[in-house]
Order: sequence, then C-alpha cells, then structure tokens
Amino acid sequence: MKTIIEPFRIKMVEPIKLTTRDERVQLIRDAHYNPFLLRAEDVIIDLLTDSGTSAMSSEAWAALMRGDESYAGARSWYRFRDTVKDIFGFEQVIPTHQGRAAEHILFGVMVKPGSIVPNNTHFDTTRGNIEFVGGEAVDLPCPEADDIEMRHPFKGNMDTAALEELVAEHGPERIPVIMVTVTNNSGGGQPVSMANIREISRIAKAAGIPFYIDACRFAENAHFIKRREEGYADIAAIDIAREMFGYADGCTMSAKKDSFGNIGGFLCTNDAELASRERNILIMTEGFPTYGGLAGRDLEAIAVGLRETLDEHYLDYRLLSTRYVVERLVEAGIPVMAPAGGHAVYLDARRFLPHIEPLHYPGQALSIELYVEAGVRAVEIGTVMFGLDPHSGEERPARLDLLRLAIPRRVYTQSHMDYVLEAIGQVWERRETIRGMRITRAPQFLRHFTAHFEWID
Repeated sequence: MKTIIEPFRIKMVEPIKLTTRDERVQLIRDAHYNPFLLRAEDVIIDLLTDSGTSAMSSEAWAALMRGDESYAGARSWYRFRDTVKDIFGFEQVIPTHQGRAAEHILFGVMVKPGSIVPNNTHFDTTRGNIEFVGGEAVDLPCPEADDIEMRHPFKGNMDTAALEELVAEHGPERIPVIMVTVTNNSGGGQPVSMANIREISRIAKAAGIPFYIDACRFAENAHFIKRREEGYADIAAIDIAREMFGYADGCTMSAKKDSFGNIGGFLCTNDAELASRERNILIMTEGFPTYGGLAGRDLEAIAVGLRETLDEHYLDYRLLSTRYVVERLVEAGIPVMAPAGGHAVYLDARRFLPHIEPLHYPGQALSIELYVEAGVRAVEIGTVMFGLDPHSGEERPARLDLLRLAIPRRVYTQSHMDYVLEAIGQVWERRETIRGMRITRAPQFLRHFTAHFEWID
C-alpha cells in the first residue's frame, strides 16, 4: 500500500491551543526570540525535540502501575537491568535520570584537561560535558556529510581515515575514549553503517582506546542498516542492535528517545573497575545504583519501551513518515537534508536564507519565522549551538546551519505534518524579507538553551 498508516490506535487525546499570528509575534518577543523560552501551551506543533516527548503505549502505562518504589534492589530495577543487558549486551548497567547525566559521569571519570574525544559529530550536551571538564570535542564526519543533497545511504558515518590520523598524532595518552553517535543527530539524523562501526572498533582496539556508542536512536539506526546495508535485509532489528553494541566497550543512552521514555537514561560498560568509579559519582549526583535518579515506574516504562522501539512495523512507519515530509519539501524545491533521517527533518538554513551570513544565525531566524507563521516550534542546529568556543570566547561559523524539526514518536499524524509543510512553504515564499539576528545575552556553555536574541536592522 502507498498510504502510510500509524501502526497503533489513538486512545487518548490532548487538546492543542490555537493562537493567532499577532499573538505569536508578541509571545516570541516576550521569549527574547528563543523558542526554548516559550511556554509549551503557546506552541501549536512542537518539534523542538523528540527527547522525552513521545507517547507511551497502553503496555507502558500499565507497567507504571507495577513500579516498585523501594529505595534499593527494587523489582523494577532488575527488570530494567535485564532488558538493557539483553539488548545492549554490557555487563555493567548504571541508570541515570537522562542521557546528559550518563555523559557527565562518563566524561567526569575518563576525560581531563587537554583530552581529545573524537566523534562522528558530537551533539550539544555531549560536547558541553566534554568541554566542561576541559576536554576538546573533535568532530570527524565523513566527507559525504557536507553535501546536503547527496543521496548517500550512511551520511552519518565517521571519517575513519581522519580518525586514524588523529590517533596516530595524539595517541591514547590524550584520547581517553572514541565515540560514535547513532543516528548522527547534529549531522542531519543520518545513520551510521555497521561497516563503519566495525572499522571504528578496529582502530580503537588497535590503539587500546575504549570505544563508546551514543545510543539515543539505536533502533532507528539498526533499521536503516536493515534497509540499506548489504547482508542485513533478513536480520531482525534487535540482532542488528546486538551486533552494533558488540563492537563497543560501552554506551551512553538517553531513554527519552528510542525507548519512548519521558525521563531516563543509562551508562553501560564491561569494565567492572570503571563502573565502580562511575557508581561513586552516581551516588553523589543521581542516586543509589539501583535507581539512579529514576522512580521504579520510570524503570518499568523504559523496559517496555526498549522492546517496543525494536518492533519493525513501528520502525517502518517511523522512517517512512519522516521520509514523507522530506520528499514533499524536495518536490517544492525547499532546501532540506537528504536522504531523510529517522527522527527529524533538517532544513538547510544557509540555502534557505542565503542573504543572512552564518554569524547572524540564519537557523535561529528561520525558527522564529516558522513559529510566527504557524506556531511550529523547531530548534537551530548550527552557529548558535556550536559556533562559540566556551574557553576562548571565539565565535566562528558552524560546519552547517540547520533548522531541526524533531518529530515526537507516536504523537502527530500526517495532517499535522501537512500543516507543517504548508507553514514552511509560506515562509519560503517570503524568505527574502527575513533578517539576521544577534545575541544580546548568553551563558558560557550550551548557550542556545537560554540565550536572548534581537533582530538586526
């Protein structure tokens, strides 16, 4: 069938408050032109993030009622731990309240001032946690990643030749860990191939450097491998995932993505001594090792979600739904990252607004116009997010200036996305009237969350 249908029925609804254009002009002004600072009730279609915004299933809601809230050794912990070990394969499982907490613990133990951490492309909190402890986050995207329109099946890959050069130059003395993010969020939600993961693992092992996977969207990446990589068409997504993690020494995970959780995450390793040091930090910052900042009901819901996210009917629907939006934009001549990724649509803000230079934040300007036009909230992934060196204060254009429209799992229907497409088209028609922006106030780290902006005359 050509029609994409949701492989679920809608059992409960949440009303959407509809605002007028004039109201939105004032609302975004009051939010200092930063969509993060809007009240959620003033957003019609919220595509700011797919993190913690998914709709849970009836089975996950039922699991909430089974939550064992005992402080230590709760049944819910063992169910969570056993599910994580079965899918990811690591012996040591450390629960955290979300993915950035897992990153904070990992880098707090492994990274020191002067350390270098390579990745295909670090996302914001990963980079922030590395830089916070004095390390340097180095992006090594594959060459195909820079061509927005190239229909390469695995544009999320790491440049392994560049990785080998980096390792040869600095060695394990300065590189405490090598990471790869699946899918590559900052690189347009593009997948990483199994061959690339295997080669990264080989380089890491040869140098004696631990290799970790940022596993936020591991199920989507596994399904891309199934659909695009030779030899995997007949292999179940769960077995592809197990192979992916079999090449790694550990992983970080935000369970707010590919497990439908509204909160939660974890850190995994096979190194018992390292895990002991990490649990020391966990106890001081997150909680006891069998709950790690989570309620028992959250552990139960995540355990259910980790199984559901690997359902291949759901994964087909997820990837095809995103592709539907990207293909409509391509047909309209609107610059967008192609091929479609899994969790989001990425508009190319530099080509959308070529008259706005990168240091005047075309992605941020585009995000404001989309909200004013139709109440759609999205997030800039470009020079606002990645252009500032927090130590030197130097600002430079990011590699790409994108506007990410992250699609929450099992939340919006095709009619919602058709509304988004219409809104983008209307902004496209008046794109030449859009001005650049400047920052008037910002913190040292992760400035995009709370920065204030104004229009440039």
